[in-house]
Amino acid sequence: MNFTRWSARLPRTQRRIAARADRGGRRPKPAAAAAGGSVPAARGESADPSGSGEPPAAPSGAAPPAAVPSLDGLSAHDLLGQVPALVAVVYGPEHRIAYLNDTYVELFGSRTPGTPAGQALPELRELGLLPLMDQVLRSGKPRTVKSRQVPAVGPATTPGPRREGAAPGRSRHGYYTFTCSPIEMAAPRRVAPARPADERAGEGAVDGTPVDGTPVGGTPVDGTPVDGSVREDAVRKAVAVPDAVATETAGTDTDIATEPIRGVLVFGADVTDQVESAERLRASERLQREAAVTLQRSLLPQGLEQPDDLRVAATYQPGGTDAAVGGDWYDVITLGAGRTALVIGDVMGRGVRAAAVMGQLRTAVRAYARLDLPPHEVLQLLDGLAAEIDPHQIATCVYAVHDPNENRLVYASAGHLPILVRDPDGTVRRASEPTGPPLGTGGWLHTTGSVPLGPGASAVLYTDGLVERRDKDIYDGVAALERVFAGATGSPQVMCDRLIRALGITAEHDDDVAVLVLQHPARTGHDAELFHNAALELLGGVEAAPRARAFASGVLASWRFPMELRDLGVLAASELVANSLQHGTPPMRLRLRRTDRRLIIEVTDGDEHLPRRRRAEPVDEAGRGISIVATIASAWGSRRTPGGGKAVWCEFALPVG
Repeated sequence: MNFTRWSARLPRTQRRIAARADRGGRRPKPAAAAAGGSVPAARGESADPSGSGEPPAAPSGAAPPAAVPSLDGLSAHDLLGQVPALVAVVYGPEHRIAYLNDTYVELFGSRTPGTPAGQALPELRELGLLPLMDQVLRSGKPRTVKSRQVPAVGPATTPGPRREGAAPGRSRHGYYTFTCSPIEMAAPRRVAPARPADERAGEGAVDGTPVDGTPVGGTPVDGTPVDGSVREDAVRKAVAVPDAVATETAGTDTDIATEPIRGVLVFGADVTDQVESAERLRASERLQREAAVTLQRSLLPQGLEQPDDLRVAATYQPGGTDAAVGGDWYDVITLGAGRTALVIGDVMGRGVRAAAVMGQLRTAVRAYARLDLPPHEVLQLLDGLAAEIDPHQIATCVYAVHDPNENRLVYASAGHLPILVRDPDGTVRRASEPTGPPLGTGGWLHTTGSVPLGPGASAVLYTDGLVERRDKDIYDGVAALERVFAGATGSPQVMCDRLIRALGITAEHDDDVAVLVLQHPARTGHDAELFHNAALELLGGVEAAPRARAFASGVLASWRFPMELRDLGVLAASELVANSLQHGTPPMRLRLRRTDRRLIIEVTDGDEHLPRRRRAEPVDEAGRGISIVATIASAWGSRRTPGGGKAVWCEFALPVG
């Protein structure tokens, strides 16, 4: 509260100014000509432009201005007592109580005036306001503390008598914003008593009073009678004298004058409703964020698929409590024939909408991956779909495919950060192939690149929340990730956790983070015996099918498969080779591969037309080969190869143990 602006309207202000001027030997000019205490004229306006002392006349035909009410009849006690806030006035270095308004007494109970606040106002000590009041008294500058919870105990449980009309059912806890402001009060002091008139005979008048002691103009404004004595009650009414200080000097033989004493005005505004509203808002935002996080996590893979040839792990961490959930996602998709697709992406924006778009894109990626398309074609399809889902949303994405037969990671990027690959010797390389624009922008042909990923190598795919900082370039963060990734060891999950910790990602991080780590382990000993490859080049002709059957039978026998599985494998290899001989073109190749969990049979040729399963009629002499393979195998499929041509494959699950 700024009492300076109100000083002209506080009761008896002019009289206090006049009293101080009298003591200094001069009188101030009246603030207004009207004796009713009217408000002074505004700046730049003349209250009496004619200088006649009369108020200006109203314009012709205009209604006379309404009389402005005077505030001279109100005291500071009346004003502060009616304020619906906690008001306490203290004075001196011990902060002795000078005044407590009705609201303060109703909440905390009455206190004895003149008692130090540290003893009589324990609530201020509990709120930590006493040191603040010391600072205000020393510096002369106001201080404010916001939203402090006070023990709002009812007057029935507080010391002191209960005031009439006090609210008995007030809440035991409320929130108040306290402002401590420096003020100056008029406190009594002892002065020499006034001398009789005969003692002052012959003395010159320095303040305008004749030598006989008769004052000029009647009784002065400070309440001094004509005989020169000072009435104590008049002084206490004319200035804001603390009751406790006035009590200390009452009944003395000395006269009473005034001098300023420094104090502190403690003003506590009840902000309980605002705090509760803010808490309800925060609770609502927290529930919305929890709903968005739940949606986000439900759209992410509940459990990663574990390929035969790779070890993979991923982690997702949403942004901090003040940040809405984003659209980061990751996925691992087994494509068959030992190949694995790895995906990571980031939908720009936050909230439920970004999470919903992310879920649709992730579902579309899995659907397109089943077509076993090259990475750049998958991104082309996603680009068009993202524009259809929401024209105002864009997303970055990396789609990579690992083929254990080639020991390479083939990928395409749509505006995403580069993949990092660590070789067995600890060297970290960036996948430096050019990337296309983000998904949803349209009009761009993405390209496919590749990076070696042999046995013993590792790779990490990540979103920008891991490396981006507001005060640094994003590629500085990528360089920091390279250094950390070069020294990270252990399982993929351990590496994910180490990357998160090393880059300073905490629960208060302002962006969500997704990290996907994959390892191509170098197998030795018994594990190496469970992974084998065998291939046969077929030149075509009538001898190709018998050669394929003999090769498959010998390889499967050397791998010590059961007789039943060996017969099924030979039959599948024969049908695939026969289909390639009839519908494909050279060169042809038969490849057998075993892992610790499955047997894979694959035939490639130079023709790009993919086979499809169809129902053969009873009179048809062909068309049953793919149906036979689909019936006896656990899974089958086909895809186009990068150099032209196609590959047709099938899988058999190996018995456990």
